[in-house]
Amino acid sequence: MRIVILFFISFITIASRAQDTLAVINKKRLIPVATGALGIYTASMVGLNELWYKNNPRSSFRFFDDSHEWKQMDKLGHAVTAFHESRFAVDVLRWSGVPQRKAYLIGGLAGFVFQTPIEFLDAYSPEYGFSWSDVAANASGSLLVIGQYLAWEELRIQPKFSFHQTKFAKERPNVLGKSFNEQLLKDYNGQTYWLSFNIYSFLRDKRSNFPKWLNVSLGYSAENMLYAQDSQNKEAGYVPYRQYFLSLDIDFTKIRTRSRVVNFILDYGFNILHVPSPALEYSRKGIKFHAIYF
Repeated sequence: MRIVILFFISFITIASRAQDTLAVINKKRLIPVATGALGIYTASMVGLNELWYKNNPRSSFRFFDDSHEWKQMDKLGHAVTAFHESRFAVDVLRWSGVPQRKAYLIGGLAGFVFQTPIEFLDAYSPEYGFSWSDVAANASGSLLVIGQYLAWEELRIQPKFSFHQTKFAKERPNVLGKSFNEQLLKDYNGQTYWLSFNIYSFLRDKRSNFPKWLNVSLGYSAENMLYAQDSQNKEAGYVPYRQYFLSLDIDFTKIRTRSRVVNFILDYGFNILHVPSPALEYSRKGIKFHAIYF
């Protein structure tokens, strides 16, 4: 937690000192929002500890290579979370008057810094450990924000998340979750991660009548996983497999209302989630059409 606090101190100091002829830092905006974000992050870390680590024993600091587990679903979770934390931080800095390039670079690092302390919680758990592949996934989420802003000055591709409950959680509730909230975090069989492409932003002719809010999404998931490793699942009679999806989606950042509150909810609530939509699935079982996929 000290790492995050030090980051926030540096974050506020650097942003507050940044000045150029086009932007003046609005400390009355920056400091309260940054402080509030730190409070929310602290609360989320406490909640994560309650759901995931509280009832588990502690061990000495250890490293662990889990890059081959759960069909890499947990890595995507790290990347998507880091992306949206960085996206929010960039928007806060820009809203506070920080020059664009500095906002992209400083805010873009936020997701990486926010997510990395989780590795220290894992490092003292006998079931997990400090994972360099998790750190790499955190970095990829932040870099996806920084790279797009530096290349296009906007986000044209956004990772998203969807979830549905599965039968597998009931078979191993201690690992995959007993309640809905636990399953949301732990049952990788029900999670799907998406890359949502805003078509309009890639069009050369901005006078086009193509809907600005319509996206095309590529999804990834996996199923038949009671255990982390394929060999364990096969011994239990399950054959894990990957799933790939093609679906439509909505970019809620392109839908504006007169209410700032509603716009905020659209941007940082709805736009993190993939909208339930028709989808094509490809897996080892072949091609399957879903009228509505969550």
